[in-house]
Amino acid sequence: MNPSPTFTDALGQYHAAAPDARIVCLVPSITELLCELGLAGRLVGRTGFCIHPQDIVAAIPKVGGTKDVNIDKIRKLAPTHVVVNIDENEKPTVDRLAEFVPHVVVTHPNAPRDNLDLARLMGGIFGAEDAAERWCAAFEQEYAALKALPPGPARTVLYCIWQDPWMTVSGETYIASMLAELGWQVPQLGKGERYPRFEWSQALVDGLDAVLLSTEPYRFTEEHADALEKQLGIPVYLVDGEMMSWYGSRALEGLRYLRRLREMLETY
Repeated sequence: MNPSPTFTDALGQYHAAAPDARIVCLVPSITELLCELGLAGRLVGRTGFCIHPQDIVAAIPKVGGTKDVNIDKIRKLAPTHVVVNIDENEKPTVDRLAEFVPHVVVTHPNAPRDNLDLARLMGGIFGAEDAAERWCAAFEQEYAALKALPPGPARTVLYCIWQDPWMTVSGETYIASMLAELGWQVPQLGKGERYPRFEWSQALVDGLDAVLLSTEPYRFTEEHADALEKQLGIPVYLVDGEMMSWYGSRALEGLRYLRRLREMLETY
């Protein structure tokens, strides 16, 4: 007999196939992916930020946020598996969950093509391998369409995720990797931080081609973009944070969004 397959998560932990799993997912974009793969019926808990697809997740119990997880609620749901993410969930919380949840599946996509491994990991563990392969084929098609574009000019863009204090992303993040698919780079600010704080200066602005204000986690608006553009004197654009930062099933639409974003910046 062939041994049962195992699947390896971001920490190198092995997980056996578990098609009858009871899943709590603490990662909004992966909750959406699990639903995309037809696994909504296996989800017994989600965070309040797991809002897509709205009509499906509405029936799944909430267990707090990505940072402020309600441990007692999860314990009562008796999951066999909890899906977490290195960036989105706190390690002390994950350690507490590991005390009573048999399987903690750790994820950490850092680039668009990491979504292929992510989809196969979720599909493999939870018995949706065929759906995962169909999704991967669709991803490859969208990725090929993006790479088929003629090379554009290299640009340096500052991607802002917060104000008061102002915060951006480092080059080691998923968002920066999305921008890199267009040949764009982010300035290296801070000291090795993934999401460094920064202060505006003329030297910083002089090194930028544009500023991108994300609609999440801070709710930047067109009014913010207009006001900052007048202040800085360089192009400032509002961008859809979900398209840029949500891996999983949203990454398909994210690749299409990148093509539109490049067209937008080519007009200035």
